[in-house]
Amino acid sequence: MENNLAPHVTVMKFGGTSLEDGPAFRGVANIVSRCLSSPPIVIASAMSGMTNALLTSIRTAASGEINGARRSLEEHFERHLRVTRGLGATATTRTRMLVETTRREINEMLNVAAANRTTNARLDDAIASHGERLSANLLTIVLETHGLPAVYVDARRCIVTNEAHGDAKPSIQETNRRSRAQLEPLIAKRKIPVLEGFVAATRSGIPSTLGRGSSNYTATLVGAALDALEVQIWTDVNGVLTADPCLVTKPRTIPRLSYDEASELARLGTRVLHARMIHPARDRDIPVRICNSRAPQEKGTLIWGARDASPGVITAIAHRANLAKIDITSTPEFVANGSLGAIRKIFNRHQTQIDMVTKSEVSISLTCSHTAPLSSIAQNLEQFGSVEIKTNCAIVSCIGEGLKAPRGGSEVLHWLKEIDPMLAWHKTSSVNLTTIVDCDSFASVVRRLHSEIFE
Repeated sequence: MENNLAPHVTVMKFGGTSLEDGPAFRGVANIVSRCLSSPPIVIASAMSGMTNALLTSIRTAASGEINGARRSLEEHFERHLRVTRGLGATATTRTRMLVETTRREINEMLNVAAANRTTNARLDDAIASHGERLSANLLTIVLETHGLPAVYVDARRCIVTNEAHGDAKPSIQETNRRSRAQLEPLIAKRKIPVLEGFVAATRSGIPSTLGRGSSNYTATLVGAALDALEVQIWTDVNGVLTADPCLVTKPRTIPRLSYDEASELARLGTRVLHARMIHPARDRDIPVRICNSRAPQEKGTLIWGARDASPGVITAIAHRANLAKIDITSTPEFVANGSLGAIRKIFNRHQTQIDMVTKSEVSISLTCSHTAPLSSIAQNLEQFGSVEIKTNCAIVSCIGEGLKAPRGGSEVLHWLKEIDPMLAWHKTSSVNLTTIVDCDSFASVVRRLHSEIFE
């Protein structure tokens, strides 16, 4: 049965750089206080650097350096303690109790790793979850000191996953049911639920995580469960940019993206997006807005539905480096008749993601991470034909709804050939033209394309 409260809800997720210190936490409180007309649900990432510190500490403990592991976290506990200094005795006391409880629980895990001289994915999930748990509890305290009726909600009671620790997959039906059960009563009482991103639990209650950088995914899962009015992703840039700002000097903020464009950019690792975050929003037709917590007056980027675009218009340039290219030369019959299904099974068996696929009459080319077990994969693929592997590769992609137009793709291909005749472009989806280059040259290719297309 559809609920009547959820369409008014706005899910607001704040990333680690939006929660990096006391002024940042107070800035988040000011943002939330201005968004009360649509009841907010707040989702918090760990403070920047905290998750890496936690995972490093468990490995340090497993190596036998238990004291070093404990000491390595003290500076991060101190960062949390500093957030509420100056916000009153009650907030300071609550924060100190929160940090002490967290320190005690983490020490127990470090002791287990030290005693066993090893860690595992389940223990990694348990310790990594403390970054978000600390942050969400701390943000609840800060919101309360600003007069907001915030209530901490344990995300492990909302997001239900399988037991693939480290990169767990949510059970959508159970996640929807539990999220509504936990959050709707609070919304009805005009409370502001604050919960963790990234953190989840299996059906039996064992802590799990959705994978690194997945707090955005938590936000769209919760938004879909409650059929939210909008999901807002608050970060440290003005939205999705036309290219990586580390590579180009004049990137532009993209005002509007379609779900298809955003999905391709997320898949290629665009920093403010997550590979799985678009699907829940698309399923429920929920707008996703990328906002800048340091400049909340900026409009950011709106991701929603399809988007009208002139034929041939490119929206963004994306890239992924440190890849291997695998070429399989076979028979026309194999290439034409369901070959990809058999190939994907081999990659799945080796827990390796395929980034790009192109086909000719007698060959199939794929790219994947250079850290994949390439020799084992190649050995399995040889049953289909001759296999050749090239490492030190990168892909550069031109993304845009304009490629969907009847002649949009051919117009862009002609234009790209004029920019650089040496590049071979392949249409890998309805909104994506991709080329493979050497890792040494991808940055210059991105800069040249961005200059021609956007500057």
